[in-house]
Amino acid sequence: MKFSFVPAYLIGSLLVLECNAIAANQSETNSPPPGFTSLLNGKDLSGWKGLVGDPKSRSEMSEEDLSAAQSNADVRMREHWKVVDGILEFDGKGDSLCTVKDYENFELYVDFKILPKGDSGIYLRGSPQVQIWDPESNNIGSGGLYNNKNHPSEPLVMADNPVGEWNTFRIKMVGNLVTVWLNGKLVVDATPLENYWEPDKPIYPTGQIELQNHGNNLYFRNVYIKELP
Repeated sequence: MKFSFVPAYLIGSLLVLECNAIAANQSETNSPPPGFTSLLNGKDLSGWKGLVGDPKSRSEMSEEDLSAAQSNADVRMREHWKVVDGILEFDGKGDSLCTVKDYENFELYVDFKILPKGDSGIYLRGSPQVQIWDPESNNIGSGGLYNNKNHPSEPLVMADNPVGEWNTFRIKMVGNLVTVWLNGKLVVDATPLENYWEPDKPIYPTGQIELQNHGNNLYFRNVYIKELP
């Protein structure tokens, strides 16, 4: 049997083309590529909810208390997160935005944009986080698993576009391992995501995806997910 060798540089180029195609060709419609589901319909906040506590505190709440807290969080969410011309905008106040559904293993695409000195992140299974920030203010690029203590937390390379321009994440999580591409470049390579909330325990097997609030204006579009076995 003969095997074809694909140079590493060509694989990287294909990833760049794939990410660019998703960002450029589908930003108007928030229409997912084959095999993916859109988490943002481009019109409203359907499928999203406000933040209530953290995974540990939520698990300790009664069903009645959790429901009441969620209702209050949803009201607060709608005051600060809005969809404008197909783009999800956050005004820098309020709390993080969360998916209604919990996810286990998945591949996630998301476009994001920040302003100077911006700071945000994407929580996976409700746990922090794939970092988003202004690389010039922090001297390090986005995409790292910022809260890791025992495993690598910094990105392999700086791959951010200039602040104010759109960036594209491709995030893959299987088990406790996370791989991240930023603008087609590998920045995290199958690295364990640690349990920030309960460090003595492994990462939660399922959980919500959160777009983190860190007190600054944020913009997201083309949020697509594919659930994996």
